[in-house]
Amino acid sequence: MNIRDEMLGLLSAHDPNFSLEQKFYTDPAYFQLDLENIFYRDWLFVGHDCELPLTGSYMTVQIGAYPVVIVRDKEGRIRAFHNTCRHRGSRICTQDKGKVNRLVCPYHQWGYELDGSLRIARQVGPDFKPADWGLKPVHCETVAGYIYICVADEAPDFNAFRATVEPYLAPHNIKDAKVAFESTIIEKGNWKLVWENNRECYHCAGNHPELCRTYPEAPTATGVQGVEEDPEMIALWENCEAIGLKARFQMAKDGRYRITRIPLLNDAVSYTMSGKAAVKKPLSDAVAGDTNIGAMLLFNYPTTWNHLMSDHAISFRVLPISAEETMLTTKWLVHKDAVEGVDYDLEELTYVWLQTNDQDRRIVEENALGIRSPAYEPGPYSVQHEGGVMQFVEWYTNTMIPRLGGKTQNLSRVA
Repeated sequence: MNIRDEMLGLLSAHDPNFSLEQKFYTDPAYFQLDLENIFYRDWLFVGHDCELPLTGSYMTVQIGAYPVVIVRDKEGRIRAFHNTCRHRGSRICTQDKGKVNRLVCPYHQWGYELDGSLRIARQVGPDFKPADWGLKPVHCETVAGYIYICVADEAPDFNAFRATVEPYLAPHNIKDAKVAFESTIIEKGNWKLVWENNRECYHCAGNHPELCRTYPEAPTATGVQGVEEDPEMIALWENCEAIGLKARFQMAKDGRYRITRIPLLNDAVSYTMSGKAAVKKPLSDAVAGDTNIGAMLLFNYPTTWNHLMSDHAISFRVLPISAEETMLTTKWLVHKDAVEGVDYDLEELTYVWLQTNDQDRRIVEENALGIRSPAYEPGPYSVQHEGGVMQFVEWYTNTMIPRLGGKTQNLSRVA
């Protein structure tokens, strides 16, 4: 039996009330199938428009085997290209971010314009046609300040996602915000373990004392069941709608993304130790005012979850490195004119989630160590508290099965 058929067989037989078999978290061949069937085929969050403020501003990202560069061109458009020189394949941009007038390969100095066209190739002969050797484009879309790319030859439709989330995101004006702080950590666990840990707060009381000062442990905040019957949630939605902000729970039919606003604990308005705003200057006029709008949560598999409040926003980017390593990048966004030390204290702004991220890193790594044991076998979920995990695994299963050649499973069993 080949590896695809083996994985397909396990997924088709998977009991949705139990965790996955060991190989899904440890096997390099299974990891490669994850890359080929999810990360190389779907839209992936990579960063924010405001990180590319000027012509020639760029950022780089590694998607499995694919190095990609994202750049703002001379017309102000954000574009993405394979970060691979068309000469002999060297990476062109080697830094995480920067600013250039032209994309120049450091190996032999082939130079590309910001639209990807080849401008300079030294001593290549009279028959060489520069127009044939531009950088290979990568699909790139932006929505309300969030940049997504897709390395597939043909990208899935982006319009449904844009139509759903843009009305929620736009009032926070992330497009014109700035990144006040950025943190990247490597978690020694499979990317699915990072997501599964994120998709429940069953573990929060015993592991996240800082976060639990403001973030509710209620399954309706992190999960999917009962959300639309939660009276506190409904009251917040009605208050937000009264000031023109979309707030109600929405989830894609295939379970890939969901968005909603949730109330924080004890009338908190931000993730701080006091629950008070970390930034004096709100993100925009649309979210300023006396109404407590709680936190807007956007989850979009496989690469991002987000929290947006009135004073700041936090984006999380998940990128797989290997079967047992995952990169998590967190960015704190504030109003573009907010001044550190005047409008916000950086430690107060970042403290809760820096602590929480480090705690989650240790949780994921201990989870991974236990799963490596020959004694590991799938265990039962808490239906009350781990509905969000069940929904994530359901999405993963229902995505992988048809792409591996199996029959599509029933969708949204736990939605």
